[in-house]
Amino acid sequence: MTVTRTPPPPRLPVRDRATAEDRNWGGVSPMLSRLADERATGVLVRERGTLYLSEGRVIHAESPSAPGLDVLLTAHGTVDVAVWRQAVDRADDHRGVGPLLVDGGQVARGALELCHLGALYDAAYFALAPSSTPGRFRYGAAHWLGSDRPVPVSALERETVRRRDLLHRIWPDQETDTAPLLRAEPVAPPALNARRRAVLAQVDGERTATDIARRLGRQAFHTLVDVRRLAAAGFVAPLPRPSLAETVPAAARSRADDPDITLLKRLRDALEAL
Repeated sequence: MTVTRTPPPPRLPVRDRATAEDRNWGGVSPMLSRLADERATGVLVRERGTLYLSEGRVIHAESPSAPGLDVLLTAHGTVDVAVWRQAVDRADDHRGVGPLLVDGGQVARGALELCHLGALYDAAYFALAPSSTPGRFRYGAAHWLGSDRPVPVSALERETVRRRDLLHRIWPDQETDTAPLLRAEPVAPPALNARRRAVLAQVDGERTATDIARRLGRQAFHTLVDVRRLAAAGFVAPLPRPSLAETVPAAARSRADDPDITLLKRLRDALEAL
């Protein structure tokens, strides 16, 4: 009797979790990763925001799309607006705004650090968005706020990608992040919590999610989450982009419809047909 031995099937590939995670968040900003490796100090200016580094770690971030630390601290009365302005005027290279507020008893150190970290991650999310222009780095530049709690670049990139994935899972249409928002009428509206009702109350056909975040004194990313959940439930929709015909000035459209111009076009076409 002949015995035929069948070779065992090849082993299935095993997913390397560490490698997979690196693929997910690595390369968000190759320049930022290189600056972290160099332990560089200075400011990285990108298309949608700015990152301040100290010895390769991020100490502050700013973006036009995110309310700054001043808005987050003053909107709800944590720090008086006049006190904030005085601290900004007194800040220098030796003492930043943060230490001045803490030493003056205006805010507790722990509360300031939490608020600063929230503002940093919020602005960094927009600053690290895909860009059509290269970033620029200025060595040695510092920020007047001061360094309270530096953040490793790797942690910032991982959190940025996690936030992108979260928004995509909630509602994949990115138009709701930047376009003016319109109210919609959902067929079977679910109940809304107080936080989302406050966001919905600000939707007027002109304000964007960033505008709403500033008016409410909230972090922009958290507002994006609320807006996308409202969009997924049918409560809001982005303002439609104007068509090409709508972007043509009325005067140009009226000239194109002028009878004399129309006649000249017909004569031209007739001559070309001969």
